[in-house]
Amino acid sequence: MALRPARKPRKPHSAQVIRTERLTPHMQRVVLGGEGLADFAADTCTDHYVKMLFSPEGVSYPEPFDLERIREELPREQWPVTRTYTVRAWDPEHRELTLDFVLHGDEGLAGPWAMRAQPGETVRFTGPGGAYAPDPDADWHLLVGDESALPAIARSLESLPDSATAYAFVEIAGPEEEQKIDSDVEVIWLHRGARPVGEALVEAVRALEFPEGRVHAFVHGEAHFVKELRQLLRVERGMAREDLSISGYWRLGHDEDGWQASKRDWNARIEAEQEGTAPAA
Repeated sequence: MALRPARKPRKPHSAQVIRTERLTPHMQRVVLGGEGLADFAADTCTDHYVKMLFSPEGVSYPEPFDLERIREELPREQWPVTRTYTVRAWDPEHRELTLDFVLHGDEGLAGPWAMRAQPGETVRFTGPGGAYAPDPDADWHLLVGDESALPAIARSLESLPDSATAYAFVEIAGPEEEQKIDSDVEVIWLHRGARPVGEALVEAVRALEFPEGRVHAFVHGEAHFVKELRQLLRVERGMAREDLSISGYWRLGHDEDGWQASKRDWNARIEAEQEGTAPAA
């Protein structure tokens, strides 16, 4: 059997911070621009994402920045660390890329960077990836997620025509985290408080009286509640796989590196369990 050639890494984009804005107590917006975005485009999917590249503490790279060379010549612990963020907006006329960051105080990597980012600072990232946009032929739309999915849900809602029927459920910490979204669709904001992440979302979707017709759904966020909603939508509601964009953006107790390393096996196991294809014990 012929071996599949190794996939060549994408050439990173380089951009500069144009401005920042605190949207809510736990959401920071960073707008990027510059000549390095001349070949960038993010206008086909509403869940487009980029993988930001952060150098480990104390590590700097020669110019011009060459990711492939870095990975060939430097030990792994000196490679850039990647963090994935959804494109909140892309303005092709002004070449401006908007990213929203969930803040957890000083925890994490990208959130603290976003709080400190200054105009003129250079940022590097690969992408965009993405696979979802609301199907215009669907009879109605269902969008469900926590804070991590809010940028994609907001962008999806803003892309829908005024005549579209959609239900959007977004779980956030509390009322202070609600955002203005430029859409006629009423977002159902679910305030988590002290409850487990996603519990309110599962309850809301289970209680929803589904309209007639074909639904196109987008369900993303913490992996455990996504698992429950996949069971509800795929198994109990009988949704077709092609009508459902569903995946865990993150998982409690794991950073992005740990989650990405285990995500493929997690998804395969859940799919086998829920669709009855798991091997007998």
